[in-house]
Amino acid sequence: QGQLVESGGGLVQAGGSLRLSCAASGRTYAMGWFRQAPGKERELVGCINWNGVSRYYADSVKGRFTISRDNAKNTVYLQMNSLKPEDTAVYYCAAAGDIYSGLHYLEHEYDYWGQGTQVTVSS
Repeated sequence: QGQLVESGGGLVQAGGSLRLSCAASGRTYAMGWFRQAPGKERELVGCINWNGVSRYYADSVKGRFTISRDNAKNTVYLQMNSLKPEDTAVYYCAAAGDIYSGLHYLEHEYDYWGQGTQVTVSS
């Protein structure tokens, strides 16, 4: 663990799709995707446990976003469909450093953070 690198952000029209990737330098456990819009606090978008069996989504993205992971590649994905202008934000991936088998919902539970990738949805 230690280093997380996000990619896949960009500009898309409302109704479009993007897939974000988060590549870790080593093995990861519970992972989360957060976002921060201008003037707003960072919020949890969704999270996934170490083996992908358990997932959580914020109500605002449920049914539109999907988190998945490929542990062989130490990579977590965020597939975003039916994007809305209110999804515009900087998206961050985060990794927990413990082997807890469940989900982490709070920022302080995560030990490693990516640099963020901008997602802009135009109306």
